[in-house]
Amino acid sequence: MNYLPIFVSTGGCRAIVVGGGLLAEAKCRALLKTAAEVVLFCEEPTSVMLQWRDEGRLQLETRACDVSDLQTARLVYAASECDHDNTRIAQWSKEAAVWVNVVDRPDACDFITPAIVDRDPVVVAIGTEGTAPVLAQQIKLDVESMLPIHLGVVARAAQQFRHRVRQLLPGLPRRRFWTDFFQRSTQQADLSPAALEATLSTLLGQHQQRAVPEGKVIFVGAGPGDPDLLTIKARRVIQEADVIVYDRLVGDHILDLARKEAKFINAGKKGFGVSMPQADISAHLLCEASQGQIVVRLKGGDPGMFGRLDEELTALTAAGVTTEIIPGITAAAAAAATLQVSLTQRGRNTRVTFLTAHDAKGYAEHDWQQLVDAEQALAVYMGRKTAAFLQGRLLMHGANRLTPVTCIENVSRRDQRAFVSHLDGFVGALGQQRFEGPLMILVGIAGVVGASDLREPVNSVGTLERGRHGSY
Repeated sequence: MNYLPIFVSTGGCRAIVVGGGLLAEAKCRALLKTAAEVVLFCEEPTSVMLQWRDEGRLQLETRACDVSDLQTARLVYAASECDHDNTRIAQWSKEAAVWVNVVDRPDACDFITPAIVDRDPVVVAIGTEGTAPVLAQQIKLDVESMLPIHLGVVARAAQQFRHRVRQLLPGLPRRRFWTDFFQRSTQQADLSPAALEATLSTLLGQHQQRAVPEGKVIFVGAGPGDPDLLTIKARRVIQEADVIVYDRLVGDHILDLARKEAKFINAGKKGFGVSMPQADISAHLLCEASQGQIVVRLKGGDPGMFGRLDEELTALTAAGVTTEIIPGITAAAAAAATLQVSLTQRGRNTRVTFLTAHDAKGYAEHDWQQLVDAEQALAVYMGRKTAAFLQGRLLMHGANRLTPVTCIENVSRRDQRAFVSHLDGFVGALGQQRFEGPLMILVGIAGVVGASDLREPVNSVGTLERGRHGSY
């Protein structure tokens, strides 16, 4: 970010607008909603500007602005239709150490004014750092449709009731009360002070009767990496969680969805590397839930797909902790979608087997003879360091050397890469491409490399018959 989003107090603030016409009107209109002292310099004021002056809402100076006028200002808007005048005002402002906004000149601005959704005192600001103001307006319309028009009334009522809610213990009990209050009050038809008072009193009595809040652990599939692939339910519980226990493959873009007050615990596990012991992860979950916390256990992909879900569930169930599972998009499904190919196809494979090439003890052994089947494709998870082992076992049991193999690194992420090879050559291709991220290997499936914004597509290796992989 080039701009830090902040809300500036306007009490006792002198804000100067220099310019005329619709540009200056727009800046004044926004400032007049605040507590700022607004001074407008305009030699040819519009009728609206004259009206504001006559109503005592702003001070109007029908002369050119001088450098001395800026000395007492905190904010300056250069809103003239003359670029030369705006440049001069910007220079004077910077010399006076006053923040300046220059209309349609993000490069000259100390601050920018975002698109605003006003539900006073609830205010939502939307900015694009001056690059796409029309887009900001479109987002504003979407947000406005989501927020009840009377949301501000409920927020002001909450401010008046805040002292009464101090009867509850600080932290989680109060936060849960306010969650219930806002959910109920924003949906009720009667928003009169008496009705809101009744809602608050009822809820406060209910929450006072609750002893220690019951903790809960929610297992959430974070998907393959793209935050847009999160389910709506997953996004909601992440935003509501008190504690986030996350795996190594869960990216920052997903963690950023959580409340800033949430507690984060990195439980990252890495194949053939240093990892948090499983017993310690389960202990963290039990400890946090026993304190009444809502704990989200964030797992990459789907929790039930090579995510050690059963081990953690067993420990929690034995301790009587309430649990919930929210599935996520597994990497194999996301890889197929990214490559624009299906996991199953008539005439190619009637089934697909999900497997990992290593387990807790190291290299994972399977019924390789069963896996060598012309009617079956393989989706191999965590196969980067065991690719040679996988290749050797399949070839040893009679797999066709020309079986297509698609490898995709960092599935669904912006830095994803992929290539199509064959069983006999994909290990060498992996070494050449130096894939270091999480890897999905699709055996028996030739993806369309270069589809769906693959940033660095690698040319296919060998000649493959698309849609068929022959016989293993």
